[in-house]
Amino acid sequence: MTLTPRSGTTVIIVTFCIALLLTILPLPDWAQMLRPQWYTLVLIYWTMALPQRVGVGVGWLVGIVVDVLSGTLLGQHALPLALIAYITFELHQRIRLFPLWQQSLTILVLLLLEKLLSFWVIGAVGQPTPPLSYWTPPLVGMLLWPWIFIVLRDLRRKFQVS
Repeated sequence: MTLTPRSGTTVIIVTFCIALLLTILPLPDWAQMLRPQWYTLVLIYWTMALPQRVGVGVGWLVGIVVDVLSGTLLGQHALPLALIAYITFELHQRIRLFPLWQQSLTILVLLLLEKLLSFWVIGAVGQPTPPLSYWTPPLVGMLLWPWIFIVLRDLRRKFQVS
């Protein structure tokens, strides 16, 4: 019996690394509120496409990495991302059947849920309430979902990630 790495693990890791780099990429002040939740969008895609490989544990790990990179409270992003991965895992067969515009609406709900849980943690630790622009990234993510879905699907097919 030989141990070989699963097909496409490198592609999955690279897409998460690119999403994390896009998350910490410096932007002008006016564009900060328009930054989508790249890591969440990538997590949702891979959980939908390969639920047997990417799930709650990966969501939690990505959340911890986001916490470290952004300097937030450890676990502030890990809990919401683990929950988003769980919900996506449970609903992946239904979501995959939706047309892209309905998937985008589902993604909006998932992204808003992540923001709501992060907002709850912010309030629980006594940090000041974020401005109203705090809620715009889910809208941007919803609009970007069709393109992110198509790009990641083509990558998965090109590199035969399974």
